[in-house]
Amino acid sequence: MADQLKVGLVTKEWPPFIYGGAGVHVKYLTQSLRRYIDVDVHCFGEPRTDATAYPTSAADSQLNPAMQALITDAQIADHLGGVQIVHSHTWYANMAGHFAKLLHGTPHVITAHSLEPDRPWKAEQIGGGYQISSWAERTAYESADAIIAVSQGMRRDVLRAYPKLDPAKVHAILNGIDTEQYAPKPDQATLDKYGISGHYAIFVGRITRQKGLAHLLKAWQNVDPSHGLVLLAGSPDEPTIGAEVEAAITELHRTRPNVWWVKEMAPQNDVISLLSSADLFICPSIYEPLGIVNLEAMACETAVLASDVGGIPEVVADGLTGELIHYAGASEHADFEKQLTAKINELMSDRDRLAKYGKAGRVRAIDQFSWDAIAQETVALYRSLLK
Repeated sequence: MADQLKVGLVTKEWPPFIYGGAGVHVKYLTQSLRRYIDVDVHCFGEPRTDATAYPTSAADSQLNPAMQALITDAQIADHLGGVQIVHSHTWYANMAGHFAKLLHGTPHVITAHSLEPDRPWKAEQIGGGYQISSWAERTAYESADAIIAVSQGMRRDVLRAYPKLDPAKVHAILNGIDTEQYAPKPDQATLDKYGISGHYAIFVGRITRQKGLAHLLKAWQNVDPSHGLVLLAGSPDEPTIGAEVEAAITELHRTRPNVWWVKEMAPQNDVISLLSSADLFICPSIYEPLGIVNLEAMACETAVLASDVGGIPEVVADGLTGELIHYAGASEHADFEKQLTAKINELMSDRDRLAKYGKAGRVRAIDQFSWDAIAQETVALYRSLLK
């Protein structure tokens, strides 16, 4: 039962327009928070029935995306006078919280899903807007009343990126997973829908430098051809990486009929089914604050092979729910790809080990990543700011 505490939650992504882990986090966190408090959601985009939405005008749509975000943030801030806490998610929304703090004196909480200083490839995506997004994030972080990091690794990254922050203001509250929705649900009809057959590994994610898909595709050139690969990958961040990935997949298709690329965003039930039917989920990210998609795979009882960056080691228990590969940085890409090839071949040939990892992964997801517990921690943080 919600009580009198009212929080204004600000997010770029909100159903039905969710395309990344931050949007998934906001959706499920809000559902759980509403068991305890009143949450007023403000989002970017077209009108919704369950949130106050702020569409971009035709004139503003011609601006750089970073400038568009600041205009939307100003509009949102003007409507946040009636809440006791503002909680913003991602740099797109952070300045709405900062502006509201200045306008209304409202405490501002930020959840750190990623950091602009750690994503230099965004300059390819939004040009000079990357300098604006970096300024906006730094300004909002350094004046926020509290910052929630989605992993201990992310907390370390926040304090490294923004050394002016008081460490006491940065709190680690992990991402969660709905283990009733994300559960083993294999479905032959879903496999038939996409023409998938045989044993396969799966990748799920946006086409962006961060997710490491280009490295996986290079590694797959030397994977045993009997192993299939399903790619649920779309929405390229910018044309260059989109073209690179398409060329790499086209090259694989010349000799491998068992590589399936689903470009459009698949329905959630299809994603769950395809994760459940996979032998192995692969997360080759070169940057990942937590990697909620690993949790989704684990909850579907699928073994995980992932890089050891960011918060991933806090989710994937190496040797228990899957295995980790060390990512040493841009100078070691070739070695990373060789490690991927070798480990994929090893794991895909050991179905007993994969089954063991999968079962342990679901147990870990249920026991340690409850959204309800995360919501209670978050509410406690809100209340501490009002004392």
